Amino acid sequence: MNIAIIGSRGYPVVYSGYETFVRELAERLVAQGVGVTVYCHRNLFRERPREVNGIRLVYIQTIEKKNLSQFVHSLQSMLHACFCRYDVILVVNAANGPFGLLTRIFRKPAVINVDGLEWLRPKWKGLGARYFHWASSMATKFYDRVITDSAQMQKIYLEEFAAPSVLIAYGANFLPPAPLELLARWKLEPGRYYLVVGRLIPDNNAGLIIREFFAANSEKKLVIVGDVPYMDAYAATLKRQANGRLVFPGVVTDGNELSALFQHSFVYLHGHEFGGTNPTLLQALASGCAVCALDTVFNRETLFDGEYGFYFTKEPGSLAKRIGEMEKRPEFLCPFRAKARERIRENYTWEKIVDQYALLFSELAGPCPD
Repeated sequence: MNIAIIGSRGYPVVYSGYETFVRELAERLVAQGVGVTVYCHRNLFRERPREVNGIRLVYIQTIEKKNLSQFVHSLQSMLHACFCRYDVILVVNAANGPFGLLTRIFRKPAVINVDGLEWLRPKWKGLGARYFHWASSMATKFYDRVITDSAQMQKIYLEEFAAPSVLIAYGANFLPPAPLELLARWKLEPGRYYLVVGRLIPDNNAGLIIREFFAANSEKKLVIVGDVPYMDAYAATLKRQANGRLVFPGVVTDGNELSALFQHSFVYLHGHEFGGTNPTLLQALASGCAVCALDTVFNRETLFDGEYGFYFTKEPGSLAKRIGEMEKRPEFLCPFRAKARERIRENYTWEKIVDQYALLFSELAGPCPD
């Protein structure tokens, strides 16, 4: 069986959840004997080998405009893939919904992972929001299967577009204990800082978390890992608030350093609002963190309605109150840390996720010829 993966920046680069997903899925499928080809942004790669770790790579040029780069790349990649002998085409990102028409025309089995509610994100206003909603609707009409990564997202697609979807979640890895020495780079002490990991965009609510953290008058630090790969007024405003208690390490690309930040935090604060199963929330659980998350249906699903974490709201004072409670009774956090990995082990291992994708691909590809 041969599959193509379209819609990410490529392999083996890792910029976001999409690229992490492609890496974990592609490498494990190859280990199972599946042929995998990943379509890559040509301009992001200085060296362009035809194969890495058994994964075939196709480099497609695109325009270097923030809002059009992926759109143009996916369109060209889909046209290329339709003329190749793939058994199944996997597309990520709901923005690529209309391109499923090509797979219908060329009679290529295709599935799309639609990810989150892009049309509700503040960064997409007006025409952008309308496009994402329309594109998501087109995805449900043109692709053989739509994949949603949480039960709540599955429910939304059923209600919004009257479209059933296949539920396959995201995954996380268990990592070995990280040395305390790795915290020295940012002058951090174990258990003396709160951690936030995510892009500095409004719907991840780092601004809200910063405001509430300062309001709580905590003596601990707040560490916000992440940035945006472009000039942005919102991100710049946040970073200007940096001081001895508020630390911005930027994007941490070293896996060991990131593991250390997760594993030795006092609490992981999760403010993501418009997504399904969130990768950083899963990694926090896999790292054994105590988790305090924004109260959304998606975060409640992942944390099993408070069994594996607790919540704050966007109401002024909500998170500040939580911070005060956690610092007054730190022993309250111990049971959450003790059982955090259990949630991943039971529901969100990459091995389980990849097996579900492999089964879906096999169903669409049909029986192998004799």
